[in-house]
Amino acid sequence: MSRFEEAKKKYAALGADAEAAIKTLQNVTVSMHCWQGDDVVGFDTADSLSGGIQTTGNYLGKARNPEELMQDMDLAFRLIPGKKKLNLHACYAVFEGERADRDALRPHHFKAWVDFAKERGMGIDFNPTFFSHPMVKDNLTLSSPDEQVRKFWINHGICCLKIAEYFAAETGMPSVVNIWIPDGYKDIPADRLGPRQRFRQSLDEILACGYDKSKVFVCLESKVFGIGLESYTVGSSEFCMNYVNESGIMPLMDNGHYHPTEVVSDKISSMLLFHPHLALHITRGVRWDSDHVVILDDELKEMAKEIVRCDGLDKVFLATDYFDASINRISAWVTGMRSVQKALLSALLEPNAKMKALQEEGRMTELMVCQEELKTAPFGDIWEEYLRREGVEESYIETILDYEKKVLVNR
Repeated sequence: MSRFEEAKKKYAALGADAEAAIKTLQNVTVSMHCWQGDDVVGFDTADSLSGGIQTTGNYLGKARNPEELMQDMDLAFRLIPGKKKLNLHACYAVFEGERADRDALRPHHFKAWVDFAKERGMGIDFNPTFFSHPMVKDNLTLSSPDEQVRKFWINHGICCLKIAEYFAAETGMPSVVNIWIPDGYKDIPADRLGPRQRFRQSLDEILACGYDKSKVFVCLESKVFGIGLESYTVGSSEFCMNYVNESGIMPLMDNGHYHPTEVVSDKISSMLLFHPHLALHITRGVRWDSDHVVILDDELKEMAKEIVRCDGLDKVFLATDYFDASINRISAWVTGMRSVQKALLSALLEPNAKMKALQEEGRMTELMVCQEELKTAPFGDIWEEYLRREGVEESYIETILDYEKKVLVNR
């Protein structure tokens, strides 16, 4: 009997179906962020990162142009099992000759990405880029008191919705558009209400552009603070949650964008109770919103458990979001994406109906024992079988290091 068959029997004894878990995971899509490959630089400006964003490290082989970024992503996709989606920021427009500022971006500026995605059978998610640009004035964009600045960024948001419609029409898959702004103040502001009033008005104007809601899912992301924005963030959690409730758009939770003692896993069930869909940007904060590479840690496991337990796999849009320039960037992609899939598989291998019944019947002793037995169940054997069925090699570091020696070192 193979190790997988033995492992399957052990999970069955606990009340879990390994075959069903693998088949379910094979149909779960995770959106991979493009900005890990070039340290969030993009192709539309030479400006350095700003807006509370910082990438540390100088590992060799950073992608310098669209061709190199796509080449690197192809290797990552080859080493990642399951269904993938491409997640783009607006600053990754590919210009052929003429250039356009962010308030004048058009679908044809992203044709290269559409061709790339269609050739690989992928959809595309999208993010307006409200940072690293001269029109970010005094750390403000959509909340700026300068009407010229605010209008520039409103136009950018509208452009992005139209581009997302193009993505959805071309790929045949809905496009999730995530709005996040870095607006805030380093020190204590005199007026907290005014910037939020302007932000609300700006969002209203963007959403009034008449986009196709069957193809484009707009979401809003909050944040606690950023570098240089320590005292006040316009798009706080309270603002964003109230706005999505009022406007009918989708909430997005980035698990690095909360206070250190808050966990997104505890929020998922509440959000799904009141929203038909939810979006997650999956990252790993170390002491703050540090965007470390996602690993199979406790919080990632808990987030996956809550999604599965809430029957949310078809309701939650999953995307990775981190950037580390201190290690091989392709390995960072593969490690993070595989970690998300491992967490989902682990959650699918839990006898959730059985454990829920134990809880509701007050049999907490038996529930604790079941939870502890699952911790030492042979998960690795099920994961290896999933990789085998997906046709993906188990160990990827040798392939990546070989690519580094042959390709990355020459950049």
